[in-house]
Amino acid sequence: MKEKVVVIAGPTAVGKSEAGIKLASHFQGEIISGDSMQIYKGLDIGTAKVSKEERAGIPHYLIDECEPDDSFSASAFKEAAQKRIEEINQRGKLPFIVGGTGFYIQSVLRNLDFHDAPSDEEFRNKMETYVRNHGRTALHEKLKQQDEESARSIHPNNTKKVIRALEIRHVTGKTKQPFARREPTTFHYDHIIIGLTMDRNVLYSRINERVDKMVEAGLVEEAKWLYDHYPPNVQAAQAIGYKEFFPYFRGDCSLEEAAAQLKKNSRHYAKRQLTWFRNKEEVEWFDMTAGPREEKIEKMIRWIEGKYK
Repeated sequence: MKEKVVVIAGPTAVGKSEAGIKLASHFQGEIISGDSMQIYKGLDIGTAKVSKEERAGIPHYLIDECEPDDSFSASAFKEAAQKRIEEINQRGKLPFIVGGTGFYIQSVLRNLDFHDAPSDEEFRNKMETYVRNHGRTALHEKLKQQDEESARSIHPNNTKKVIRALEIRHVTGKTKQPFARREPTTFHYDHIIIGLTMDRNVLYSRINERVDKMVEAGLVEEAKWLYDHYPPNVQAAQAIGYKEFFPYFRGDCSLEEAAAQLKKNSRHYAKRQLTWFRNKEEVEWFDMTAGPREEKIEKMIRWIEGKYK
C-alpha cells in the first residue's frame, strides 16, 4: 500500500494556507510547507508564513529550518518532505503539502531522481558579476556557445539556471543534460492534488491588496534586514517579496516604485503557477472566486473522503 498525501496547490494569495489548516484540522492531519522560501528563518512577512496562532495547534514542517545564506534545492526538499510524509503516516495522521512551488511538489509525488553535479562557488560568483556588468543576454549567449541544448531550454531571464548550466560545464566539462532529473511516469504516493483557482482579475486585486498589507506589517524592514546582513546572491535574496526593494535601498527607485514592481512580479508569478499546475499534474480544481469559503472547504472534505474511502 502506498502512503497517503494530500496536496493543496494554486497561485499566491488564493487562500491555500487557510484551506490547508481547515482541512488538516478536519482530518487530524499535519502540514508540510510546499513553499520554497518558507524554509528560511527571518523571512516571515514576504513569504506569508502562517503565525503560530493561525496554525491552530496543527504541526507544520519545513518552515524556519534554514538560515538565509543556506542553499535549499528541490532535491533537498524532496528528501525532507518524504521523510515527514513517512513519519506522519506512521503516526496514523494524514500529511498535507500546502504550497505553490510546483516543481518541489512534483519532485516528491513522482520521486524524481536528481543527479547533482559538483559546484564551484567562486565560478558562480564570477558569473553573477559578469551578468551584472554585461546583462542576461550576454550570459545566455555564453551558455549557447558551450551548451546549445541547455540554452534552448533555459530562458535568458532565468539567470540562476543559466549560471548553473555554465557551472556544470565548467566543473565537469560536460553539458547539463547528463545531470538532469529523470522524471518517472508513475507516482510514489496514493495522493490527491486539490487546486485552488480564482478569477484572474479578482486574484490580481487580492495580490495587490496583500502587498499593501505586507508593507504595512513591516515587509520593507524585513527586506532591509536581509539586504544588510546577507549578500545579494544568496538564494533567499532572490525571492519575490525581497529583491524588489533592493533598488530602493540603493537609492535607484522610490518605495512606491518598488512596491509596484513587487505587485507586478507577484501577478506574473501567480500566472506561472496556474499554468504549471494545469499543464503538469492531474488536479481537482476548486474555484474560490465567489461564495462562502466554508462551502468550498466542505466540498473539498467530501472530495477527499470520496477518494480515501
